[in-house]
Amino acid sequence: MMTATSRNAFSFPMLVSGFIAVLVGYSSTAALIFQAAQAAGASPEQIGGWLSMLGIGMGLASFGLSVWTRMPILAAWSTPGAALLATSVQGLTLNEVVGVFVATNALIVLSGVTGLFARLMNHIPQSLAAAMLAGILLRFGIGTFTGLQGNFALCGSMCLVWLLSRRWLPRYAIILALIAGVLVAVGQQAIHFPPHALTLSVPEFIMPQFTLASLIGVGLPYFLVTMASQNAPGIATIQAHGYQPPVSALTGWTGFIALILSPFGGFSVCIAAITAAICMGEDVDADPKRRWMASAIAGIFYLLTGFTGALIAILLSALPQVLIATLAGLALLATLSGSLQRALVEPDHRDSAIIAFLITASGISLLGIGSAFWGLIGGMITHLVLSHRSRA
Repeated sequence: MMTATSRNAFSFPMLVSGFIAVLVGYSSTAALIFQAAQAAGASPEQIGGWLSMLGIGMGLASFGLSVWTRMPILAAWSTPGAALLATSVQGLTLNEVVGVFVATNALIVLSGVTGLFARLMNHIPQSLAAAMLAGILLRFGIGTFTGLQGNFALCGSMCLVWLLSRRWLPRYAIILALIAGVLVAVGQQAIHFPPHALTLSVPEFIMPQFTLASLIGVGLPYFLVTMASQNAPGIATIQAHGYQPPVSALTGWTGFIALILSPFGGFSVCIAAITAAICMGEDVDADPKRRWMASAIAGIFYLLTGFTGALIAILLSALPQVLIATLAGLALLATLSGSLQRALVEPDHRDSAIIAFLITASGISLLGIGSAFWGLIGGMITHLVLSHRSRA
């Protein structure tokens, strides 16, 4: 008989899932942070401080919100937002860029406090949320095997070790695949540290400066992109796994943490989608009520990256991209299949779900907003039209 202690104890798969989520989060888009910070005019020391603040902010949000809600809530920076900043802040001073951070995160807090964002998310059917998540994860699922063409030894060895481990050691399949990939990468001399001279540095306070041009030209698009392409998919991901998160509270708290850290370079703390999905699958734990511990562990790893001056983040980003892509795909296979099943389980919702899935998977970007948002919009329009037809 399982005791209360054993029910509350974390397991090795939770530890692995938390680590993989942080590994994928940093390694997949860390280059964007460098580009955005450099475009803003930050020095190498300031960039190190920015990464530290991001790690601390995401760690506090992930650990605190997971423990509070008992749901697998994982924080992330706004990847679409970082991409927008990297291409939009030229000509602004560093103080004006920080002013954009402060204003944008204040708007995010306001959207959480007023409950407007929650009301919008409550109108999205579960099937559409699952379909959107499947569309996001499809690229990762395909990426599991595209590396075979460029680096057959590395990708093939990871897939083979994962397959054999799923047969005999399923609890350790992902970590064994990671070990196999690292060993092959070492043998190929494929581990390269980025040419960014980062050292241990104390985050520097930068006084924000607000100008109408920067707030309208950069701040407003940044807010819209962050909410539509990061927070909305993040909430939908949680809902797609059967959880009912407090949307307003999550939006408000992540925005508030980012607001406090904005003058130190913590430009964004949002609700994660892709990395959060790594902590939500059945491989983490058979009981959905226990999976929050995986995201809480991820929060601890994020805190470590922050308190070590981002040196751990640099170590993670040194791994070859084919290794990260293969590992992420393998870790998300179960979540992808589960999302597809939930998206298509309702016959009346299948048309709208497949539309949401295909638009999201297409990767299109319209008006600077990514495909996940447009997938939800397309699915909702289809759902409303077909629901009206069925009632008629």
